[in-house]
Amino acid sequence: MKKTVLLLLLASMLNAKYTNCDFQNKDYEDICNKAVKRGVSYKYANEFLLSYFKTQKYDEISWKYLQPRHITKFKNNERKANKVLVNHISKIVKHLKKYKEVYDYSEKTYGVNREIIASILMKETKLGQIKPTHDAFIVFNTIVVRTKAKTKREKWLLKMGKTNMISIIKHCYKKGVTPEQCNLPSSYAGAVGIPQFMPNSFIYTKGYKNKVADLTKMEDAIISASRFLHKKAAYSKLIEWNKMPDIKKLELSWYKFEANNDNASLVYSENKHGKKYECFTCDKENLIYFKEYTKKIMRYNNSSNYAIGVMRLAYDSNKKLDRK
Repeated sequence: MKKTVLLLLLASMLNAKYTNCDFQNKDYEDICNKAVKRGVSYKYANEFLLSYFKTQKYDEISWKYLQPRHITKFKNNERKANKVLVNHISKIVKHLKKYKEVYDYSEKTYGVNREIIASILMKETKLGQIKPTHDAFIVFNTIVVRTKAKTKREKWLLKMGKTNMISIIKHCYKKGVTPEQCNLPSSYAGAVGIPQFMPNSFIYTKGYKNKVADLTKMEDAIISASRFLHKKAAYSKLIEWNKMPDIKKLELSWYKFEANNDNASLVYSENKHGKKYECFTCDKENLIYFKEYTKKIMRYNNSSNYAIGVMRLAYDSNKKLDRK
């Protein structure tokens, strides 16, 4: 009986003529209107936001992990992950050789070091080995439905959820798939594909030899991550690794500094909101070059431990990479 009712509801949705964005849920109304302004049809936006499979299912695991106490735990685990991943340098080098043609193209086109991109992909999904198990739209829909938006963080969370839902609706509309076919495997935080792009960052994606990028394909992941850093972080000149300090030693010094300073940052003394930090690299002339490129990495992920991890992996990989 339930199955029959569901099929009837779906059939009525497909035959309905939508000409506005009238929803009882005002957040959905906002999402619909903004999606339409980005070129999505009223019909498609309505069908997406009325889809049982997309808006009536909730990701309880994702919601649990997005709570502050769990976010703090994941931040602490970043340092532990760095220590583990240095044991995978040989895998990074092997990967760089396997996809040499793609990396040759990406370096020439965007001016972003291949070692940096490979290290980011290692940090994100172990070069595609980790397979996402969540659905990005359901993750963000859960955030939008559950968030009360009373605190500053909750207001940010709601806005983030809504903008990413809009990006997914637009992405799937352009691909020409139905809402039920729009399945984007993601992390618990809604990050998609091998390079773990948030849907809001889909504007930076680019396929290697195809028009529409598929972030589950390594070639497209490499090109898209390179383009992201080139466009968003103004990364256009390759690192000269001989100008870098010994990053292995530097990493250990940073961890000691971080342990002794509750409000430590690898490269910043202040954020855009005026919050002050104890800066590790500031006022150190010998670290100016390192600081310049590390800031670019932090446009991909703003965690200091993430950035030092990427720089360490890239530094070690470069030393072992034989390009002959």
